[in-house]
Amino acid sequence: MRTNFVLIDFENLQPELLEALDLPHFRVMVFIGANQTKVTVEFASLLQRLGTRAQYLRISGNGRNALDFHIAFYLGELLAKEPEAFFHIIAVDGGYDPLLQHLRDRKVFARKYKSIADIPHVRAANSKTLQAKVAFVRDSLADRAGGKPSTVKTLDSAIDGMFPGGQAEDVRAAIVKALEASGFLTIAGTKVSYATQTA
Repeated sequence: MRTNFVLIDFENLQPELLEALDLPHFRVMVFIGANQTKVTVEFASLLQRLGTRAQYLRISGNGRNALDFHIAFYLGELLAKEPEAFFHIIAVDGGYDPLLQHLRDRKVFARKYKSIADIPHVRAANSKTLQAKVAFVRDSLADRAGGKPSTVKTLDSAIDGMFPGGQAEDVRAAIVKALEASGFLTIAGTKVSYATQTA
């Protein structure tokens, strides 16, 4: 399984969600400002549970966007070492958007989220109802720059792979049926096509 790097702006961290990243293929880097001198015991203990898969990085110096520049630098270093990895930045500001669009144009999976809960793997794990699963699959497929599944068989396989531990056959079928009913996709025989706005 591909490595997932999660680069977190400490000011945007939701400590209770760190548990969702306690998986072998996740690596967590928490960036702390030069003037931030305290972390809670709860946060420290949750991060320690990740062992060597997590680390703090205190940035040097102050200044506008100093933490953002550090995150961008480390993202570049990680990308050079593991170009096939997934990169998730947890931050609220839009300063990363041009960089992330450039990386997506180069076929790098790099995204920014406002919360750990929005990372696809975490969102999939927390999608309990059929409605939540349909919304997650729709968003995941819409986010693909290209290469959406073009047959019923590959769509079924893609949906199964989106969820930790997969989904039962009847649940996968219900997701496809709901996506078709919403007009997101159309099935003709064994072929799947997508609405123009999602292609």
